[in-house]
Amino acid sequence: MSNARLAGRYAKSLVDLATEQNQLETVYADMKYIQSVCKASSEFVNLLRSPIIKADQKNNIIGVVTKDKVSSLTNAFTVLIVKKGRESALPEIANAFIEQYNEIKGIHQVTLTTAVAVSDEMKQSIEQKVKSANQFTTVELTTKVDEALIGGFVLEFNNNLLDASIARDLKDIKKQFLNNEFISKI
Repeated sequence: MSNARLAGRYAKSLVDLATEQNQLETVYADMKYIQSVCKASSEFVNLLRSPIIKADQKNNIIGVVTKDKVSSLTNAFTVLIVKKGRESALPEIANAFIEQYNEIKGIHQVTLTTAVAVSDEMKQSIEQKVKSANQFTTVELTTKVDEALIGGFVLEFNNNLLDASIARDLKDIKKQFLNNEFISKI
């Protein structure tokens, strides 16, 4: 079960502590690592959410997965959330931490979805256009390929969606024909 408020509060506490101890960049790298582990391994996420596995076993497994990969502050934090019984929220806490870090640093997440893979030059061009059009200082561009778009692109950032895909155009045309918008004009 996802609990964004809980994850946000734990992430905020970790951001504050990391800032206080001048380890914000280190903990950010740790949270990126934990996020990548959670994305890559559904078994790890299932382990965190399992009510059958005891807390000390979860601590040991998390310790093995993160050994020599995360800082002592992040390690102490994961031990604390397991002790509090909140380990199931670890993936959401990592995501919330990264979002809060990006907000602090002024980094804007932009997702570009296209029907085919785009070149590095095109990625850089899109980053520059998004920066200049929105007065962003830093943009982190993520690309996805979705052949269902047929052509064009979908650009997502700051809860905005720019859909310039062929699939959307075809849906719009289909809706116009279903609504018979052109019959009254004949």
